[in-house]
Amino acid sequence: MTGSPAQELSCGYPRSWKRLSTLEIMENSHLLVTEAEGLLPETIRFRRDLHQHPELGLALPRTQEKIIEALAGLGLTISLGKSLSSVTAILDTHRPGPTVLLRADMDALPMDEDTDLDFKSSVPGAMHGCGHDTHVAMLVSAAKLLVDHQSELRGRVIFMFQPGEEGHGGAALMIEEGLLTSGDGVDLAFAIHATPTAPAGMIATRGGTIMASSDEFTINIVGRGGHASSPHTALDPIPIACEIVLAAQSMVTRKINAFDPAILTVAHLVAGTTSNVIPEVALVHGTLRAVSARTRELVREELKKLASGIAVAHGATAEVVVRLGYPVTVNDASVATWAREIVDGLLGEGFAIEMPTPVMGAEDFSYVLEQVPGALVFLGMCPEGVNFFEAAPNHSNRMVLNESAMAAGVALYAAVPLTKSAEFAAV
Repeated sequence: MTGSPAQELSCGYPRSWKRLSTLEIMENSHLLVTEAEGLLPETIRFRRDLHQHPELGLALPRTQEKIIEALAGLGLTISLGKSLSSVTAILDTHRPGPTVLLRADMDALPMDEDTDLDFKSSVPGAMHGCGHDTHVAMLVSAAKLLVDHQSELRGRVIFMFQPGEEGHGGAALMIEEGLLTSGDGVDLAFAIHATPTAPAGMIATRGGTIMASSDEFTINIVGRGGHASSPHTALDPIPIACEIVLAAQSMVTRKINAFDPAILTVAHLVAGTTSNVIPEVALVHGTLRAVSARTRELVREELKKLASGIAVAHGATAEVVVRLGYPVTVNDASVATWAREIVDGLLGEGFAIEMPTPVMGAEDFSYVLEQVPGALVFLGMCPEGVNFFEAAPNHSNRMVLNESAMAAGVALYAAVPLTKSAEFAAV
């Protein structure tokens, strides 16, 4: 490589790939990226088809059908979800070895797309604004690559195509339907998530917490309605709500350890119907995020005490309801390190980044990682010619991804079970 990783990647992929340091016992392992690049045109075509026809939530019949069609003829054992449009495909070598699970989420976001792409969403109110279309396309191509390399594999590879990541808990539903308990269980779980806010082809991950938990709260404050000209005869819930909002922000800075942080965001306030009526009820609505289970519970309980105490001080009542969302996503530290070593071999040293801090977004791959050692990694897909600090991020209506980076993702998906198999055989 003649320049920095970012310089190399801004112009595409370096063409001289060094032998994988963690795959030295495997023959021809250095060819994985070249083979993934050979699959790139069909990977892009498949991704664009999914991007143009996004589906939401747990019911994704078209996406499911396209995945089944793409996997046809590969000799995989395919099963479909009962309560959701999931696809589970298994490559079984019938040789003793590890079971490795590879995950790709499938669903889009409920938002309109405002890009100039030729293949932009054709579905009003739906957009693949979080890169799940690339996840599916990369995993389908990785399945093809692994079938070609199955003589080098041992054990099983489970391809997990999961609907409902965007707030619907699809991973938990797949687990309930037996995803992790078939056969002898799962030894290792791995997932890739695209991000336009990192240089194309860079892989970023960390051991321990990599993404936060996310819970939703509502506070219903009940006072006493009346005429706006006589607030002393009423019990106005609006200033009580305002006081709770401000006190909650102070609570996070005074009750929560700064090195084990939480984020409390009030994003929705509702009270009243007109200018001359003091309402009886005010509603405060928002989210709680934390990077440890302990802080997640602490901030929830402190919010309940705070809201109730402030309301009682004014003679009102406040009911706090917390709807638990996704738990903290925790990478196994040794797997995260191992994954970065694989990247060093695939792409060259400097392409794997250790993240200094977690991302405060949430991810339902957390349910898998609660039961199976594994790791989630981020794949940089910053558009060419764009500073990744300025790129439209995931969940933006203008989010655009660098499709050439999918070759790195395909190769990495394939390298994980191949490496695990090679290590098993070497023992």
